[in-house]
Amino acid sequence: MYKFLKNLSCLLCLILIFGGCRKLSDNPYYARPASLAPPIYQVLQSRGNFTNLLAVIDRSGYKSTLSAGGYWTFFAPNDAAFQKYFTANSTSLAKIDSVTAGKIVRYCLVFNAFQTNHIADFQAKAGWVANTAFKRRTAYYDGFQNGATPDGPNGVYVSENRNNAGSTNGILNAYLFGDNNNKYIPYFYSTFMTQAGLSATDYNYFFPTSVYTGFNVVNASVVNKDIVAENGVIHEIDQVVLPLPTVEQKMTGNSQYSVFQSIYDQFLVSFVKDANYTRQYNTLTLKSDNVYVKTYAASLNFALGNESFLNLQANDSQTNGYTLFTPTNAALNPYLGGLGQANSILEYYGTLTNLPSNVLADLMNAHMFQTMAWPTKFASTSNVSGEPARFDSRPVASGGNVVESQFCSNGLFYGVNKVQNANVFSTVYARAYLDPAYSIMLKLIDLNIKVGLTSPGTRYTVFMLPDVTLRALGYNYDTPSLSYTKTANGVTTSGGTIQNELTRILQQHVVPTPNNEMNDLSGDGIAESNAGEYLRWHQNTVASGGSVERNKVVTVIGSRDYSNGRVYYLNNNILDFPINLIAGAGTTVGALQLNAGTAAAQGPYFDFYNYLINSAAYNAGATEILGVQFGANYTVFIPTQAAMKQAVVDGYLPGTTTIVAGVKTWASFTYAPTVASDKDLVSRFIQYHILNGISIAPDGKKGVTGVAWPTLLKNSTGDALTVITFNPVGNFPTNLQLEDSQARFITLTPPVLNPLTVPGQTSSYLGNHVLLHQINGYLRYTYN
Repeated sequence: MYKFLKNLSCLLCLILIFGGCRKLSDNPYYARPASLAPPIYQVLQSRGNFTNLLAVIDRSGYKSTLSAGGYWTFFAPNDAAFQKYFTANSTSLAKIDSVTAGKIVRYCLVFNAFQTNHIADFQAKAGWVANTAFKRRTAYYDGFQNGATPDGPNGVYVSENRNNAGSTNGILNAYLFGDNNNKYIPYFYSTFMTQAGLSATDYNYFFPTSVYTGFNVVNASVVNKDIVAENGVIHEIDQVVLPLPTVEQKMTGNSQYSVFQSIYDQFLVSFVKDANYTRQYNTLTLKSDNVYVKTYAASLNFALGNESFLNLQANDSQTNGYTLFTPTNAALNPYLGGLGQANSILEYYGTLTNLPSNVLADLMNAHMFQTMAWPTKFASTSNVSGEPARFDSRPVASGGNVVESQFCSNGLFYGVNKVQNANVFSTVYARAYLDPAYSIMLKLIDLNIKVGLTSPGTRYTVFMLPDVTLRALGYNYDTPSLSYTKTANGVTTSGGTIQNELTRILQQHVVPTPNNEMNDLSGDGIAESNAGEYLRWHQNTVASGGSVERNKVVTVIGSRDYSNGRVYYLNNNILDFPINLIAGAGTTVGALQLNAGTAAAQGPYFDFYNYLINSAAYNAGATEILGVQFGANYTVFIPTQAAMKQAVVDGYLPGTTTIVAGVKTWASFTYAPTVASDKDLVSRFIQYHILNGISIAPDGKKGVTGVAWPTLLKNSTGDALTVITFNPVGNFPTNLQLEDSQARFITLTPPVLNPLTVPGQTSSYLGNHVLLHQINGYLRYTYN
């Protein structure tokens, strides 16, 4: 019995095994649906007007691919399209070899099936993004290419397929092995064009002999859309389309762009031998050549041969591409210039070999836009520096700048007859950037105010700080430690304090001048620097608070103009900052004392200063005014001696009076009163004449139509009393008017203008974050 059961089990197993070998298709449940369309190849056969294309598919070796399972979009040129192609190229079907056939088929064969309901949508990670796509990845790629490599003029290389982002653990990030850098095919669907604000004008700019229909593929029109096949979708087109070049391929070998290309080739391109590609190439070809990855410098905005766009997320090439503006030799050569050629890139370097790599990168990046600069949108399309395409998109023959244009597989190419003059080369920033004699100043600018100085819409006056002058004063930059240093009395110090000191010096040499206020220094004037401190000028000499304090004459010896302002050269001097505050602040001499003089030779601030230093508002031990803080700005109004005498008569300052002819008249000042009420009078008088937190000059800027500014004087409830200033645009130096709390109007006395550095100034005297003005009256407060 056991033997019988065992044999029966074996028989049943054999029946199941052999029965299971029948095809699933023999089962009606698994049969091919009668409604299922044939594969792409068979659909083309059935339609009858693709005989040439079918022959080309056969020759390319793609018949089996298009006859099998898959998920494709095929832009299929019909027989009429091939007849146009044969006529235009004086060829025939018989002359199309397998290589050309492969290009025609593979470039029109797109991964994934896209009907028109999604042809203009971006395949984002989160799902479809409607009407934002105009390119798709094709089955065509250049692969191994021949050209100049370290092995010679006919070496083997592949283009990087990732924009070079340096390396990780010694491995170059310029490519991903296995990604063949497939080319993309552009198409122009109506919903995308509308959402992008584009029209037939943008399309016909690149394809002038084609008609924009609302669904074009390169120069072809789609004449039948959404033809469904088992393995994808067919869109019938009326032109034969061959692979478009990359922007790199379009530029390469064109002699009129040879200088621009040579900068890449000599300085910004490298070839890295790759073991993976070498092994693959040797296996496929049975040759022993090394294979290199052609990489572009990481400092560039993109790699010209890369099809993957920025690759910030998969498929972003569907939505955007690069733009390369390539200047002709005739435009670029004079812009580069040479040694001694003013305002040229090479003025101080002579040759491109001597030019720093960052300058070279800025030059090229100005022409490399990480986006599509469509012809109608030059002015609103910016490169990564935020600078618009500064070209006239019309052809040269029509008065524009475009020598030629090409829609490329990875973006747009424009040959242009002018240079994109980058802000770093055209603004006041360029003076330090392009001259190695200003290396310390340049580092400070880059650290603090590069964005401002390179803005063409903001005008500046800059006083240059050459290395030789800064080093003579003990300043330097130590490259190994990446720190600023200062040597004084044989001792070198470094760190944040020195950097802050140099930053303050730099900011004092940079003046916002929106109305070109300092374009003429032959007269007299005052302006506020980036440091919040003021500079004065008189007959081509200029003064800061520090130069006034040190009695130093700073002479302007030359200038140069740029798109957003002017730079001046000084006579081996700098506009240094002052040390002393209003009345000393930790030092023995203050700005007030400098202009106070002595009892024997009284200066214009003598009386005000002597009241101050004997008052409760003054800390004699620290030699500072109470409430005045280092780094904050102040304005001090010092009444003339006649006004101070009147304050005594009016009871706002302690002193003695007499009656002359029945009129109360000043007799003497009491600088150091002993009575508490008199001490309060002095303190309040001093405090009410100092604006807290603001420096105001008679320059027609701050408080133009009347602004109430707080003073150091506070009432019994702690609120600051104010003074109103009226600072209308007018002629320096007398157009500033004050209104006190009793609605009395006081004006400035004209300053002594010549020389700037000698004590004896009246108004617009420069101190440490402070301006001192003499006024022809005194300010009355109402205290409560």
